[in-house]
Amino acid sequence: MEWQCTGLRWPDERGGPVLGWQKGRRTRGSVLAYGTELGFRASGGRTCVGARGNACPMAAVVPERSTGARCAECGRLDRAHSVAADTIPDDPRTYRVYLAWFGAGMVKVGITAEERGAARLREQGAVVFSWLGRGPLMAARRAEEVLRAALGVPDRIAYARKRAVRAELPGAGERAGEVAELYGRAVTLDGGGWPEALERLPFDAVDHAGIFGIDGPGGPGGAVRAVTGLVDGGVVVGRLIAAAGPDLHLDTGADGVVVVDTRLMTGWALTAAGPAAGTGSGTGVSVPTVVVGGGASQDGLF
Repeated sequence: MEWQCTGLRWPDERGGPVLGWQKGRRTRGSVLAYGTELGFRASGGRTCVGARGNACPMAAVVPERSTGARCAECGRLDRAHSVAADTIPDDPRTYRVYLAWFGAGMVKVGITAEERGAARLREQGAVVFSWLGRGPLMAARRAEEVLRAALGVPDRIAYARKRAVRAELPGAGERAGEVAELYGRAVTLDGGGWPEALERLPFDAVDHAGIFGIDGPGGPGGAVRAVTGLVDGGVVVGRLIAAAGPDLHLDTGADGVVVVDTRLMTGWALTAAGPAAGTGSGTGVSVPTVVVGGGASQDGLF
């Protein structure tokens, strides 16, 4: 059995991204550093990563272009213990409600278990966020629904939209200001809008642009293409310049910046690959890609 990729994690607000791996019940992580070369080759086929710490009993094959690396049965098992799916309303843990900012005019409201800290915000690629309140799960869920309607913001934003705006972020002050304006509206809702069981938290804009590597001259600078899926023997090689949410931004040289959604890497066995592992044309990417913001994918090279 080979080590299987489990995607990108953000366990520490002071550290960088960590690429996860599993072999049966064994797990490990590879800390990624900006400015270093990152290269891998997909091997074999993509198989289900299982659920709740258990391997898939069928080692089922999953689609190469799916951002979920679970078969139907393991997917059902995973959702059976999901807060997002409202399957555990009696969860005794404390939850926090937050506002998350991804780009100009792109804000969402959500909840996360307090014990996870801001890891959930980093996993979503939130550039700026502020806590709104804390309390029992159902109070947090009610506040989330009320705020979505009152502020006119969604609870989900597509990753493609998030990555499309990363190269044109406004300054830190403007980013925080937009979140502050919505926070002010949220905490002054008319009577009955804010659940009594939810404790309000003070405004504190936390900016992740630095930890993501997307602020300043070393930022991604506008991705050219995005990987749409891996294939057996396919290679991705580049210099890691930024990461946000599940996305890695790789500078591939003459072919520009390529985004790899690590959710597409989950379920694959990956081996190391260097610049010489390219495909003869000098590029280090030999998997299907699509123009960022475009609609049609291109198989193989750029």
